[in-house]
Amino acid sequence: MPYRKQQFDNNSIYHIILRAIDNNVLFNNTNDYYRGIFSLYEFNDSRAANIQRRRKARARFKKGRGRASTFIDERDRLVDILCFCFMPNHIHLLLKQIKDNGITKFMSKTGTGLGGYINRKYNRQGHVFQSRFNAVHIKTDEQLKVVLAYICTNPLSLKYPEWKKIRIENPAGAHAFLEEYKWSSYPDFIGIKNFPSVTQRDFIVETMGGFDGCRDFVKNWIEYKGELEKYHNLFLED
Repeated sequence: MPYRKQQFDNNSIYHIILRAIDNNVLFNNTNDYYRGIFSLYEFNDSRAANIQRRRKARARFKKGRGRASTFIDERDRLVDILCFCFMPNHIHLLLKQIKDNGITKFMSKTGTGLGGYINRKYNRQGHVFQSRFNAVHIKTDEQLKVVLAYICTNPLSLKYPEWKKIRIENPAGAHAFLEEYKWSSYPDFIGIKNFPSVTQRDFIVETMGGFDGCRDFVKNWIEYKGELEKYHNLFLED
């Protein structure tokens, strides 16, 4: 169960990484990723998980609709999930705490529930995630924009392993890869419906200057990466 003995303030934003023990692969196939992303939705609730609601909501997720037009969100959310990105062995989250101890409770529920699923499916035992998740407080709009771009461009390392060190020769192709990378909230930030019911995006989209502002900032980040060193402490890299 991921746990961090840190005080999180209400209405404050944090970049969080949940990592697998020993960098083990967490998500082996499409079903695993769907389960992971749905876990963000299901466990962002102060109440216990509702099995009937879970089954109906998972069916919507599997169909790629995210939220049906008649669906009413009845959760009592612990956090606002501003952004997420799933990688094979870790998860990036940008969270705003909206209830006392909301982040700690949400991370505990998510880690326990998702870890239990992985152990059952793959006949494993013991901890799945590192015992403490990493977190850094995001204090300014400038930091928020940079961390958002960092999280959203994380999947590029799957296609361009050295992209943070050398210039990408085809920035347009790299951005197209991010648009099509399903296990991230980035498509929703640029107006491509992906998993809209998971995130609370209005504040971020407004801060970034709308869908076009989000797209332009990420494109510039891909091409220039000018602020990587300046903001390295916000990225929670090893």
